[in-house]
Amino acid sequence: MKNTKIDTSTLKYHWGNIIGITVIHILALAAIPFFTWKAFLVCMILFFVISPIGVTLTYHRLLSHRAFKVPQWFEYFLATFGALSGQGPVLMWVAEHRLHHRFSDTKNDPHSARHGGFWWSHVTHLFYHKEFEDNKKLWSRYVPDLTIHKYYHFLSKYNFVVALSIVPFLYWMGGMPFVMWGVFMRIALMLHVTWFVNSATHRWGYRNFDTKDDSSNVWWVAILAAGEGWHNNHHAQSNCAAHGRMWWEFDLTWQLIKGLEFVGLATDVKYPGPVRQVKECELDNAVEVVADQFGNQFKEEMRA
Repeated sequence: MKNTKIDTSTLKYHWGNIIGITVIHILALAAIPFFTWKAFLVCMILFFVISPIGVTLTYHRLLSHRAFKVPQWFEYFLATFGALSGQGPVLMWVAEHRLHHRFSDTKNDPHSARHGGFWWSHVTHLFYHKEFEDNKKLWSRYVPDLTIHKYYHFLSKYNFVVALSIVPFLYWMGGMPFVMWGVFMRIALMLHVTWFVNSATHRWGYRNFDTKDDSSNVWWVAILAAGEGWHNNHHAQSNCAAHGRMWWEFDLTWQLIKGLEFVGLATDVKYPGPVRQVKECELDNAVEVVADQFGNQFKEEMRA
């Protein structure tokens, strides 16, 4: 894999993202003097609850890929849980992720490690305005199933208000140590884990499927991100609810989805087939497959 440097000279700085990310990391560092074992425990509990349920299960597998269905009221509840992650507007999160799959590891990928290197795919792509995210008409085409819901517009507009809504409760439970570790340290850690899925799993690891992009399976990302590290499996068949495909590839989010199915809350779950029985024509190598599965009509011309 040969990296080519992305020309950022024509891009404008996204000061909102730069300031927001900087503040979160400063507050995370400021949390260190407030360390207590109870505060650390609260951080870890919230991390391993909000991340698997809110981000990987809801934002990613449910909303981005429709790998299963849930009742609408429950989908709203799960999306609210996702907003607690502090990862920005849900509409943009899903739209940009679908764009990533459509153009994975090409120049049109918003965070291509192949074209920008590790740090570009990890975080620095967020420091610049992109035509895609600045054009509402353009990105809205990628989320027609979500833009019809007023609640998702509300969550997108007030995403950080929702993310900080647990501050009073945490302060009541344990004062500033709980707030600093349960909110700011936890959000910073969750951001980097999510970013590792964009960066590390497109740079290192092994592959079960011969996809045209550079997606790979990375075990430590899978542990931290509740199964998202089995990324090559995911890029091979993106609407499959399970990312772990081999017996040793533990996927916590897949277990949660099966639990929801068991109690009747999840239906139309897209189950995986044996890896060796998957044919090349069944892979998502034709990137239009991901776009078309949502019924979107893409007429814009993207750069080659």
